[in-house]
Amino acid sequence: MKNNTDKEYLRIVKDILDNGKVKKDRTGTGTKSIFGTEMRINMSEGFPLLTSKKMYTKGIIHELIWFLNGDTNIKYLVDNNCNIWNGDAYRYYSQKCSANSSEWNEWMRDNGDGTLSMYTKDEFIEKIKSDQEFCDKWGDLGPIYGSQWRSWTAYDHHNGIAEPTYKPVDQISNLINDLKNNPDSRRLMVTAWNPAELSEMALPPCHYGFQCYTFEMELHERQAVWSKSINKHDTYADKMTHEMLDAVDAPKRKLTLMWNQRSIDTFLGLPYNITSYAILLMLIAREVNMVPHELIYKGGDTHLYLNHIEQAKEQIG
Repeated sequence: MKNNTDKEYLRIVKDILDNGKVKKDRTGTGTKSIFGTEMRINMSEGFPLLTSKKMYTKGIIHELIWFLNGDTNIKYLVDNNCNIWNGDAYRYYSQKCSANSSEWNEWMRDNGDGTLSMYTKDEFIEKIKSDQEFCDKWGDLGPIYGSQWRSWTAYDHHNGIAEPTYKPVDQISNLINDLKNNPDSRRLMVTAWNPAELSEMALPPCHYGFQCYTFEMELHERQAVWSKSINKHDTYADKMTHEMLDAVDAPKRKLTLMWNQRSIDTFLGLPYNITSYAILLMLIAREVNMVPHELIYKGGDTHLYLNHIEQAKEQIG
């Protein structure tokens, strides 16, 4: 069964093309932008992978694993041929080494003639792969998603002085625990937007938080889910009661995930975000024995870079 992901995504692309305002941006490229977009995807209608453009699904999966592992160093990504964050790491390296400070000389290439120069981007990535000391120094992107999701720095107040504790907050573990034990909570949230640490991040979070919502299924819904899970579509499942379904540990609830994004590169980034959060929803649902229901996206500055305009028009067809 095919869901409406392409239709919803292309609706947003067309809205930008028709109604977007041209704005400046930090890259100097320029964008066409609208503000406030939303997309709702019914997960029961099929996995939301765009078919109107080529998708690097393996890279998306590796990035999500990277986040969930709490990792912030690009070594794992480059070792798995996922280059999503290479540019951010290299940009930070370039900014430091172009400052003409002797502090950074040891991290530059010796040209053999008494001069030093920065490594090219390709050389930089090779150094990340092969030189552990270099990797530790320049591969880390600061306290970005993985750090905030799995080890948000908690503060303990003693005599009016805030000091970091030695027990960071694992938001993902807390979310799983709450979904299992308090599924009707309105606090089923994970956030990556930590104002105290934004300046230490290679890039402040674009998709800055997500929230989960669950509800109990009707008997006929549980019966249908159970029937599908055992690959049987006969009348037996229709005769099962809630008690019988509980006895076989059939799911009781459906799970919805809504993520919020402050800045959306609609041509390159949003398709990846949709796939990544769909996988995350499925992983969480499996962990807490629930059924994926809806995937909801809510966006702020939703834009197309000006050098993607013609490609976006071609994608719409």
